[in-house]
Amino acid sequence: MPRYGLAAGTMALFLALTGCGAQPGAGHAEQTVECAIGIGADWTGHCPVERDGDLLTIRHADGGFRRFLIIQNGQSVMPADGAEESSNRRVDGDRTELSVGPDRYRLPARFGEVLK
Repeated sequence: MPRYGLAAGTMALFLALTGCGAQPGAGHAEQTVECAIGIGADWTGHCPVERDGDLLTIRHADGGFRRFLIIQNGQSVMPADGAEESSNRRVDGDRTELSVGPDRYRLPARFGEVLK
């Protein structure tokens, strides 16, 4: 193999590997929502939210998470796994309180506005 081929291959491998450490969404501010995780938990504003199309993932401080499907043109959500019943109600006019099992979340009234 010619020397320039080996050097070019080594450089390509180096460039590919240097990109591996980048955080997804680097440069974007992390969005969070108010949450109360568990029975009788107090509200905090520290549950990170990720959106991928119509899938909304809300992460918990303990490493747990819940996934929801955005439905009805962004007017509502439902648990993506369907394992537990959920309910939501409008609070403060511009937010919706979503409950699933013992966990509660406060999201924008139009779920479609989360992570546009």
